[in-house]
Amino acid sequence: MGDSVPDRLMNAKPKLKIVLCSPRGFCAGVVRAIDTVERALTLYGAPVYVRHEIVHNRYVVDSLRAKGAIFVEELAEIPDDTTAPVVFSAHGVPKSVPADAQRRNFFSLDATCPLVTKVHREAAIHFKRGHEILLIGHSHHPEVVGTVGQLPAGAVTLIETAEDAEKFTPKDADNLAFVTQTTLSIDDTAEIVAVLKQRFPNIHGPHKEDICYATTNRQLAVKKVAPVVDALIVVGAPNSSNSQRLREVAEREGCKVSVLAQRAGDLDWSMFEGIKSLGITAGASAPEVIVEEIMDAFAARYELEVETVSAAEENEFFPLPRSLRPDAA
Repeated sequence: MGDSVPDRLMNAKPKLKIVLCSPRGFCAGVVRAIDTVERALTLYGAPVYVRHEIVHNRYVVDSLRAKGAIFVEELAEIPDDTTAPVVFSAHGVPKSVPADAQRRNFFSLDATCPLVTKVHREAAIHFKRGHEILLIGHSHHPEVVGTVGQLPAGAVTLIETAEDAEKFTPKDADNLAFVTQTTLSIDDTAEIVAVLKQRFPNIHGPHKEDICYATTNRQLAVKKVAPVVDALIVVGAPNSSNSQRLREVAEREGCKVSVLAQRAGDLDWSMFEGIKSLGITAGASAPEVIVEEIMDAFAARYELEVETVSAAEENEFFPLPRSLRPDAA
């Protein structure tokens, strides 16, 4: 009996302060894209074809697949005689894709995020005005492929780094315009834009920044939290641009351990030995259920004290594609 106090102390979990970043997780564009697939499944039944991962998150893709979504990388993988809906992912697609869908008489649903569509429109306007167009973004990312594919081949030059911006030689320095991918690092992009504006003072930029509100707000929350925690976890997928940027922001703000994790099972616990505080955020395509799963995994090992640090309020909402709305004729 007399040993119970020391035993209890020996078995006591170490204390850990968890600082949750807010906002985190799903943005309005992601919610709209996932809802598009789910609503199509409800209205038309399985299968619903989806070109490319609807959003870059394995958990989301697997759960939609279980409900009857079939994911393909190209429309060529879809049978010619299908009457099933075909959904284009939130990242946007080159113009050739809807044209191909129409040629094959597919019933297509465009789940492109409206903020990506805004960039497509800007690029088209610049092209119409005869500007040489620069796109700040990451090559091979589906959003960049979609934006470049809005215009004829060669109309857009990709700028990935400040070094690219330094080296770029325009056809006419007074006739330039730029647009950006929506999920970039605010700081990296500002650096690239500063180089372009310094070299080409007459360059035309977006009226309102192309980097979307969700990317900006999640990065601002990480900037607040990263300097005051021992480690920070970004819930998100390796192919998710906005999630990768969050991890880089945490690192840049001085957080010694900043990791990207898709699920609690991915965590390398040796990285968290001896920590007293942990920040948690989630990329715009990562569901809150995984944040909870990771917190449960820490609660099994630590006695948690949880607080939330907020950088912005979000109440954006994007309606579904018209043909899926309840009032659609």
